[in-house]
Amino acid sequence: MKLSLGLLRPALRWAREVVMKHQLSASRKQLIAERACTMRHTPTPSEAALWRCLSRKQLGVAFKRQHPIGKYIADFVAPSVKVIVEVDGGYHASRVVADARRDLYLRREGYRVVHIPAEVVARQLPLAVRQIRDALGQLE
Repeated sequence: MKLSLGLLRPALRWAREVVMKHQLSASRKQLIAERACTMRHTPTPSEAALWRCLSRKQLGVAFKRQHPIGKYIADFVAPSVKVIVEVDGGYHASRVVADARRDLYLRREGYRVVHIPAEVVARQLPLAVRQIRDALGQLE
């Protein structure tokens, strides 16, 4: 069966629109990178506590913190295994739809997203680390 270019044009146009929609301008990328840098220098208490457990490959993989992925900034990401850890504080309760959209984008990019409430990190840090360790173990 031979496909004509005429039949493919609408599909090609749609694919180009999808790609263009997800591309960021240089100025937007710069803005996101600057915001991530600011966030790295001003972590929440929960993020700082969790970073002490994730840094220096303590769980067997290298994590980055406040790392841009597309138009989003992940709290912690292990690029080698494509795992993202999000510390969800009170702010996230009012952003359920936006967070779901963000998670969908990240999953489509091949990442596994692990959400841990800030309250758990603050009061039960070993439990939070175990949840991350379990998520990493499920990849093996």
